[in-house]
Amino acid sequence: MPESHALVATAHASRYLQQLCKHWAHKFAVEFTPSHGEIALPLGALVLDATDEALEIRIRSPEDTVLDQLEGVVADHIRRFAFREELRFDWRRGSPA
Repeated sequence: MPESHALVATAHASRYLQQLCKHWAHKFAVEFTPSHGEIALPLGALVLDATDEALEIRIRSPEDTVLDQLEGVVADHIRRFAFREELRFDWRRGSPA
């Protein structure tokens, strides 16, 4: 299954992970802790891992065009939560190294 991932540098990774999981919990199946989250999306899956320095984001979907859309949706939501800092999302296709 095609996968996209990004490592987003931020000291607030856990906060953003939890905000996104709580935000989407009313629409999708969501499981999360302060350091790990999984969201079952209708067209794929989203996995988030938070460290003290970064938020690791992995998206899986059966279609590359859906990955493009999900990258934008996920980044837009997290940017809204992080309005006080400018985050960089450098999306890469394939499994993380």
